[in-house]
Amino acid sequence: MKLDRYDLKILSILSRDGRITKSRLAESINLSVSPCWERVRRLEKAGIIEGYSARINPRVLVPKTPVWVQIELKQHNAESFQRFEQLIQNTAAVTECVAVGGGVDYLIKVEADSIDAYQRLIDGWLTSADIGIERYFTYIVTKTVKRPAQGFDSDDLLF
Repeated sequence: MKLDRYDLKILSILSRDGRITKSRLAESINLSVSPCWERVRRLEKAGIIEGYSARINPRVLVPKTPVWVQIELKQHNAESFQRFEQLIQNTAAVTECVAVGGGVDYLIKVEADSIDAYQRLIDGWLTSADIGIERYFTYIVTKTVKRPAQGFDSDDLLF
């Protein structure tokens, strides 16, 4: 399916405000309501728009303490990485994890009930011989400056 500038504008707007009215959406992209809404239905039918949802702030529902952790493993082989990554997949408190190059092996975001709960989690990892953590560095989040964008921005597409 080929998308034009109107389609991309529709996607951008709807990704930020799925509750926008048909007339406001049409006005925002300089089309009349009927052609604009036909485009939305076509995007839905093609599976490009999968649905509409609300962004829920989990920190309001259940306050958590965000902690970023740098992890360096003792062994740098496929088995060690696989074993550690499986642990991360099975740890609910870990909400993000990326493997990185340059001094450490992983950056992890932990959403803990408290600093004490975080430390108990790390202590458990350290005493588990098969995990193989060489060292770790803990960074307590004091303020969130910017969150990842939730919306689709057509300017981010590379053509």
